Amino acid sequence: MATSLNMLSEDCISTIVSLTSPPDACRLMLASSSLGSAAESDIVWAGFLPSDLPQLLSRAHTQLSLSSKKDLFFQLCDSILIDGGVSRFLLNKASGKKSYVLSSRALSISLSNEPNHWTWTAHPTSRFPEVIELKTISNLEVEGRISTQDLSPNTIYGAYLIIKVSDRAFGLDSIPSETSISKEESLVTNTAFLCPLDDQKQQLGSLFFMNRRQMMEKRVVQGEGRRPNKRGDGWMEVELGEFFVGEKSEMVKMNLMEVKGHQLKGGLIIEGIEIRPKY
Repeated sequence: MATSLNMLSEDCISTIVSLTSPPDACRLMLASSSLGSAAESDIVWAGFLPSDLPQLLSRAHTQLSLSSKKDLFFQLCDSILIDGGVSRFLLNKASGKKSYVLSSRALSISLSNEPNHWTWTAHPTSRFPEVIELKTISNLEVEGRISTQDLSPNTIYGAYLIIKVSDRAFGLDSIPSETSISKEESLVTNTAFLCPLDDQKQQLGSLFFMNRRQMMEKRVVQGEGRRPNKRGDGWMEVELGEFFVGEKSEMVKMNLMEVKGHQLKGGLIIEGIEIRPKY
């Protein structure tokens, strides 16, 4: 294949490579010097960048290097702060599809500006200047919003609440939290717990509190009772749900609520909500 491609002009090779994928382009860069030059050209990597790139760059919190389209692509894959530092934008290295992380400052969190209930604080492993930690509250409500216009079309996205649970946490799993993803004409609900599954605690809970838990769970919508999963960055994530992005522009609302248990709860640290392609 490399021999056949070498018979074509560099611009022609670049045009062909731009119709593949970023991993394919990287492999061709290693195939030969002539293919490498074509695969590294701005013609190729401009095709992997978002069509609304100028608007995205205007939202960037810091100046980006624009020396080449390839360098810009990989800067965006590492994520950049946008919108005054309250959100992050990134590209998927394999597909070039868009992802966003909305920080806790970009979310609507009930009583988040009440110091008796929440604390805004810096966290050493966060990608944002500050996160929010729950002191104590009875009704927990978290909502994030994003327009499908900001996402990649014809793509299934998942929304994930990024959290940590402190050692002094209490009341978070007395009853499942209700999660939902809503668009203009659809609403999908589920349930989730905010603490990872602990076998010993589960056995003790089954022994002493099974009847109470079953009674409490009847108050919420039926769901899977999802548990947080560990992330590679040291945080955990709880899936709020998924949604399909078509050609139509719609506002997507992503919610987590625990308002039916009425017990006090605390020790939850929220970094934000990540919206990324699922497959």
